[in-house]
Amino acid sequence: MALLNDKDRKVVREQLDEGLKRPVTMAFFSSKENCELCDVTGELVEEVAGIHPLLRVEKYDLEADGARAAELGVDKAPAIVVLGGEEAQNYGVRFYGIPSGYEFVTLLEALRMVGSDVVELQPATRSFLDELKQPLHLQVFVTPGCPYCPRAGVLAHRLAYASPLITADVVEVTEFPELGERYEVMGVPRTVISDVVHIEGAAPESMVVGKLREALAA
Repeated sequence: MALLNDKDRKVVREQLDEGLKRPVTMAFFSSKENCELCDVTGELVEEVAGIHPLLRVEKYDLEADGARAAELGVDKAPAIVVLGGEEAQNYGVRFYGIPSGYEFVTLLEALRMVGSDVVELQPATRSFLDELKQPLHLQVFVTPGCPYCPRAGVLAHRLAYASPLITADVVEVTEFPELGERYEVMGVPRTVISDVVHIEGAAPESMVVGKLREALAA
């Protein structure tokens, strides 16, 4: 049974038609260990890929394909890494968990961004990224029922796409409770930057850049 109905598929196709100009690959990682939603996440990825001819899927097993997982920075499942172009370039744009509810928007925006090779960021943000010399890792903790979470996740993915020194994980926290406990996620969205700085809520772009600077100085 399909996860997306005909109306949803039409809307997704229209949105992708507006953005996709080059191939986009979703590298999907599943696991046979403690991954209750791996199967349904894989089905969703396949359905989305079937909507547009420029979308592709590569399927991997987290344990059996450990070298590929390490190459793409994947350490848990289910995971989706959005890769761009004929050579499937990695931009550090990752999603952990099933992109359901409001988080389906985050996945679609990542596909459109990578497929269009266009990223919307403020000039001050671009200047900061141009001067960046140290790597930064963003983890944005979200839930499917949070209407504000896509804003935080999409911005994190834009930063990762625009800079080779930034990686951004959007993490569906209810699927990874141990991470929620480790990073004291009491509400969403919560963004953790390089394990040293955190942001509560869907902060404005300028505030996020300020927190990135704070993380660099920590």
